[in-house]
Amino acid sequence: MSKLLSPLTIKDVVLRNRITISPMCQYSATDGFASDWHLVHLGSRASGGAGLIIQEATAVSPEGRITPADLGLYMEGQIEKLQQITDFIHKQGAVAGIQLAHAGRKAGCAEPWNGGRQIGSKSNGWTTVSSSVNPFFPGDEESIALDSKGIQKVITDFKVAAERSLQAGYKVLEIHAAHGYLIHQFLSPLSNRRKDQYGGVFENRIRLLTEVVSSVQVVWPENLPLFVRISVTDWAEGGWNPEEAVELCKVLKSMGVDLIDCSSGGLVPNAKIPVAPGYQVAFAERIRKEAGILTSAVGFITEAQQAEDILNQGSSDLIMIGRESLREPYFPLKAAAILGDEITWPVQYIRAKP
Repeated sequence: MSKLLSPLTIKDVVLRNRITISPMCQYSATDGFASDWHLVHLGSRASGGAGLIIQEATAVSPEGRITPADLGLYMEGQIEKLQQITDFIHKQGAVAGIQLAHAGRKAGCAEPWNGGRQIGSKSNGWTTVSSSVNPFFPGDEESIALDSKGIQKVITDFKVAAERSLQAGYKVLEIHAAHGYLIHQFLSPLSNRRKDQYGGVFENRIRLLTEVVSSVQVVWPENLPLFVRISVTDWAEGGWNPEEAVELCKVLKSMGVDLIDCSSGGLVPNAKIPVAPGYQVAFAERIRKEAGILTSAVGFITEAQQAEDILNQGSSDLIMIGRESLREPYFPLKAAAILGDEITWPVQYIRAKP
């Protein structure tokens, strides 16, 4: 059996293989409510053979949405459609996961195909919140720097959304602390200008994340996996860096986090990112070896043999497939044929099996 198609057990959850569909925003929700688009989009990747499907960044509050078209779990009524989605995913033999998020100063924007820039509170957007007042793009509206009450609301919002995630049937929970969104805005000294217990030294800048993790763990069962996605580097001088990322991951492991989803960038708009096939794999390898925790690799991983080699080299434990899964929803079925391995096909599709 290939490493890519071999199962992985994390706590009480067995993933049928190491292929994970990375959370990718669809910007297709209405008032935070999922639609049939999400059912078909996520369901097709489950029937396509992936082991784990992680739902896109799902906002823990209305003001935490990147765009007005983001998914949310800040209302009880949003659970019902998500239950339909998780039920379908699980019937296909895959595991349903969810990424909980708050966009912070990168919230209140138009959808990418409508320009992607901040809408503004004077239009149909809203005032954003962050670690500090400085905006993402020069010229955007300043954010409100969260006070202690606002920080506690964020922590509670993650906890309540985690509880709703469990009710909706998700078996893996990922906290989004990457890509320049709210928690990352606290981690990086480039965005965090605070002088209180949430700013300045490393221990203070990681405080919001550790408090969110602790809060979520109150309601998220110990036998189900808890992931955290981080940007290992800001790709910018004076910013969050791999050395701090390793130390953070040691702390998260000690708290009971099971896996670090290793990405990068997103904090500043002018970062110089050396994009190339597998350009973030080295981050996953370093975190895995130096922090002693499971990792996933993501970023321009597009070929079956490429993914197999990453796993065999000990660089990560899971492979996150993002854009390639948009091009090829049945990537795992194709990968099995390329690697000369067996994978269970949906009975409806067996006639097409090579």
